[in-house]
Amino acid sequence: MSETITNDYLGCLLNALPADSRNSGAQDTLDWLQRLRNEAIDRAGQLRFPTIKDEEWRFTDVSPLAKLPYKPAQKTSALRLSDIQPFCIVESAHRLVFVDGHFSPELSRLSKDDQFMIGNLTASALAKAPLAEAHLGQHVQFRDNFFAALNTAFLQDGALIVLPENCAVSTPIHLLFIATQEQTTQYPRCLLIGERNSQATVIEDYVALGANAYITNSVAEFSLADNTQVNHIRVQRESGSAFHLASSAVALEQDSQYRSVSITLGALISRFNLDVEFNAQAAECTIDGLAMIAGRQLADTHTRIDHAKPHCTSHQQHKCIVDGSSHAVFNGKIIVRPHAQRTNSSQSSRNLLLSGKAQIDTKPQLEIFADDVKCAHGATVGQLDNDEIFYLKSRGLNELTARNLLTYAFGAEILDRIPVPSLKHTLEQAILNQTTQNS
Repeated sequence: MSETITNDYLGCLLNALPADSRNSGAQDTLDWLQRLRNEAIDRAGQLRFPTIKDEEWRFTDVSPLAKLPYKPAQKTSALRLSDIQPFCIVESAHRLVFVDGHFSPELSRLSKDDQFMIGNLTASALAKAPLAEAHLGQHVQFRDNFFAALNTAFLQDGALIVLPENCAVSTPIHLLFIATQEQTTQYPRCLLIGERNSQATVIEDYVALGANAYITNSVAEFSLADNTQVNHIRVQRESGSAFHLASSAVALEQDSQYRSVSITLGALISRFNLDVEFNAQAAECTIDGLAMIAGRQLADTHTRIDHAKPHCTSHQQHKCIVDGSSHAVFNGKIIVRPHAQRTNSSQSSRNLLLSGKAQIDTKPQLEIFADDVKCAHGATVGQLDNDEIFYLKSRGLNELTARNLLTYAFGAEILDRIPVPSLKHTLEQAILNQTTQNS
């Protein structure tokens, strides 16, 4: 892609910023936030739009975005609670709703719980300014990430969760991002700060009301202090005409635990970057992912797990189910630094092709610079097992039903890791429906 096209794309987006976007905020306590936005604007202008000539993007062509310089979505929603009811999670007592990237207090549900803070990022940052300033924009490196820089430049509303020391949130926290407007770009943002000995389950959920074409450019940052435990369920079920570009970063301190399940079902083109960094000993992460796509969808998952400290553990399993002419990409990099002895790390990429036109590119990577470690990785790409199909047919199932059942079972292993029963059931039904439609 030429530099001219890149500048035209960026220029169209930045021209949509408010005229006073580079001026100091009215609140002195948020001057740091305005400085962060200004730095991101300047950095976005210096970065180059990614193309297939870049190693990290060689399987994912996002050049169609340059032809769609969608302006930021405006706050025009008139949704009612009944409109979002199908997406609500019964187990959750805490729900933050964002419509086209803008916070909707009318649709949100915030129980009166003095134990922890949850709210709209820019409003809540006034009460937690030093803490928010220390973490916002510090974990996802927008200085080297074009789309993260754009998200930070347009940062307005977002989800802020602060878990104080010794706080355990008993019910899931639901962050619901709803897209309704056509030919716009929304910039969701999430920041979770878990202080010592805290616990929570967070659901980051992207949905659409309709089949519109639009862009979602999201960033999520998680900071887990000593002995903090967080379950993170990420669900992407956007419109089949949408573009979904997401970056997420997790910083782990001593004895902290991060468990993640990521489900990708929607969007015409989607890209999810996840970076996990071990900043202290004895931390642990478990990362599971499932992408199920068909038609002409493209789903790209890039992960980077950085073992910078010794005695840490990471386990990752990623699965792709690919039908039609769709294309799935997985690139998982695990780095073990020179002094990160006694690291225990495993990575598995398992992929199922349901069509002769479908394509999968998988690249698990290990970069080990220490000698006292236990590390393993592997990748498989295959089709449904004919012996298993024959066995099910011998038990009375027809071939189509047998294939659908085996396809569902392949993905169900990841769904079983979701600790929220109603969400798990909803996604199971979505997988079953998609399996039937693709038959």
